[in-house]
Amino acid sequence: MSYQREILGPLLLVFVLGLIVTPSTLAQNDARYIKFLTQHHHANPTGQNDRYCESMMRQRGLTSPCKDRNTFIHGNRDNIKAVCGENGNPYENNLRISISEFQVTTCRHIGGSPRPPCRYRAFRDFRRIVIACENGFPVHFDESIISPK
Repeated sequence: MSYQREILGPLLLVFVLGLIVTPSTLAQNDARYIKFLTQHHHANPTGQNDRYCESMMRQRGLTSPCKDRNTFIHGNRDNIKAVCGENGNPYENNLRISISEFQVTTCRHIGGSPRPPCRYRAFRDFRRIVIACENGFPVHFDESIISPK
C-alpha cells in the first residue's frame, strides 16, 4: 500500500500541475474543434439523400434559421485532422487543402422560408477539402474542391 502511494503521489501532482498550466487557448480550440465536428463530421452515414440532409441538419442544430449550405465530411476524425499536418498543404489565406479526397455530402437549402421546417437537397461526391486549423485541429470548413475527372 505504501509503495502505491509513493508512485501515485507524484503522478497525481504532475496531473494536477498539467491542468493548472494548460493554457485557456487550448480549451477554446477544443470548443472550436468540437463545433467543427458537430457541423461537418459524420463518419458513417446510412444514406446521403435529401432526407439524410434534412435529418442531419436538424439533429446538428443547423435549422434555426435554415442554414443555406453545409458540408458533412465522411470518414474518420484522424484523417480529417491530418489535413492540418501531413495530409494537407498550405492554401490561400492561411488555410489547408487536403492531399487526399474525402467522401462528402453537401446539403443545400432549396428555398422557401428560412424558418423550419427546412428542406434540403443532397449532393454527394469525393473531394479535396479546404479547412482552417489552429494548434493542429480543424476549426473551420471553407470549401471542397471537385477534382477533375
